[in-house]
Amino acid sequence: MKNFDSLFKEHYTFLCLISYSILKDRDAAKDVVHDFFISYWQKKNNISIEISFRAYAVKAIKNLSIQAIRKSEKENSLLNKVVLQEYDIQRDTEVINFKQKIFRVLEKLPEKRREIFVAAVLNGHSYEEIAETRAISINTVKTQIKRSYAFLRTYRREDFVIIFICSISSLYLF
Repeated sequence: MKNFDSLFKEHYTFLCLISYSILKDRDAAKDVVHDFFISYWQKKNNISIEISFRAYAVKAIKNLSIQAIRKSEKENSLLNKVVLQEYDIQRDTEVINFKQKIFRVLEKLPEKRREIFVAAVLNGHSYEEIAETRAISINTVKTQIKRSYAFLRTYRREDFVIIFICSISSLYLF
């Protein structure tokens, strides 16, 4: 046991510095060195050191430190995937709720007016395209859009803001 204690005391600080130079984390470096000494002590009868203990320990610490980085990167990658999946689920739910709210507000418009408004504002069709497909004048399209906005302004301010944001940002939700 005395031999192990002397090896530990003699090399611990130096090996922590080697590990720290790779990991850039003091606590992780100490953990790697402790794990090395525990493993070394458990396998000491099966290990044949050909050069010196110091050379063997430095190489082992470097390898263990690199393994610790890889393990940490893998854990972080898995954690990021889980966080991103949770974010995607939350975002998808918010988009669905957003769409439902928009459609509830738009349902309050008269049918023809709603069709014109959706075609222009949400689907991005030009007034000319809408007029052509519905066999109405461009002025009728403009009037219906204007009346839609007027209705939405009087209905509920927060709902109007939602529709207005959709029309400005050309959301591709539909």
